[in-house]
Amino acid sequence: MATVAPVADITRSATDAGVILESWQPTSTVPVSVHSFPSLEPTSLEHWSVQHLYLPLRRDILHAAVIYEADNSRQGTAHVKTRWEVSGSKRKIRPQKGSGRARLGTRQSPMLRGGGKTFGPRHRDFGTDLNRKVYDKAWRTALSYRYRRGELVICEDGMELILPPDYEMLAAKFLKDGLKETYLQKYMTGVLGALGLGRADGRTLFVTGDRREKLWSAMEQVPWEGEAIDVDDVDVKDLLEKGKVVMERSVLKELIQRHQSDLVSKIFVNGVRVGGPDLGTRVLGA
Repeated sequence: MATVAPVADITRSATDAGVILESWQPTSTVPVSVHSFPSLEPTSLEHWSVQHLYLPLRRDILHAAVIYEADNSRQGTAHVKTRWEVSGSKRKIRPQKGSGRARLGTRQSPMLRGGGKTFGPRHRDFGTDLNRKVYDKAWRTALSYRYRRGELVICEDGMELILPPDYEMLAAKFLKDGLKETYLQKYMTGVLGALGLGRADGRTLFVTGDRREKLWSAMEQVPWEGEAIDVDDVDVKDLLEKGKVVMERSVLKELIQRHQSDLVSKIFVNGVRVGGPDLGTRVLGA
């Protein structure tokens, strides 16, 4: 006769399983696969600190960083002339009394056509301030958000698009009058769709160390699929608004180096300043 486990034991086992499956909380490092491009085959495995790529989501910090970047990107160059800056004679137009009409001063009056502007836009700085440590943490929080969702793809340095040999041979002499651009558009759309990086999966952001001529030229033909920028032009908003982020390993390392001020100690021990966690430790691969 089969025995039935007590209800308390069943409940306890279910609770233990729920705790195990609830979430994965690494203690110090998280694994990061480095891929080749454009095949996206994994070539090596690295460990990165949880302070770099596994921070909890902080919407308030991300919101503050996006607003800070937007405010500081505004030009503030709109400028109109007041009545004191409009050129022309300052003579009174007509006598104060006796004409039966309203009194007027100079031609620069805001009430007259061609006169100065009252309360118009002037040169100003729209920039706001944000604590550097908060901004740096927002950067790593955005990268962690992409990593948690599996949308951060790290590739080997020198990420470049490989075009068919036939195209390379014909592009210079025969593909003219828009044929080159049309070919790049269709080819890049097919590549992104095959890799799961197309518009159906959200626009993709490619971040490289500098301009990659083939990759950038192809992405310029399919702006609805994503964009390619270098490391100096990327910001927190770019990391958040795209579906997936594909970047070189050196780019990830440089971004972390730039934005870890809250992890670097100001205390010197034996004349050496204590730095932050290691920037990736290779475990597998050449």
